[in-house]
Amino acid sequence: MSRIGKKQISLPEKVEVKVSGDNNVVVEGPKGKLEWIMPAGLTLESEDGSVAIKCDSEDRKLRAMHGTARALVSNMIEGVSAGFVRELEIQGVGFRAKVEKAGLDLNLGFSHPVVHPIPSELTVTVEENTKIKVEGIDKQQVGQFASDIRSYYPPEPYKGKGIRYKGEYVRRKQGKSVK
Repeated sequence: MSRIGKKQISLPEKVEVKVSGDNNVVVEGPKGKLEWIMPAGLTLESEDGSVAIKCDSEDRKLRAMHGTARALVSNMIEGVSAGFVRELEIQGVGFRAKVEKAGLDLNLGFSHPVVHPIPSELTVTVEENTKIKVEGIDKQQVGQFASDIRSYYPPEPYKGKGIRYKGEYVRRKQGKSVK
């Protein structure tokens, strides 16, 4: 049995967790609604203000999915109650971003602007032309969008230019030295 899978998940106020017959888990809260199909062999049990995931057998694949299922349901509950935020910073002379109808418009020193479409489930805001804030209720979608934006120009080690997560440490290298 998984140590993480055994842990109870406490439910915040105004959050409901429902399971239909085909292991479809639906979590509803003040920020929205998320759905996920749980693997067969795992069951979700609801007890006075908390939820637990139970493993029906000791099958190797089920044991492997036990902790993963618990973490995914926990992230769904946190997403519909508080939401997830990922912040990015752009560093470099002339590098900037802005939100337009077509998506997130990035000027990163290329010969053309990069326009990345914004999914309807996410909220993207830009402050000071260099700080991007991605918000949403699905942790995977928020992280994937932020990762896609960062992949256009990852921080380089010589001058530190590029797009980085807020608080990310970029290990700098020494450039050429003249003898």
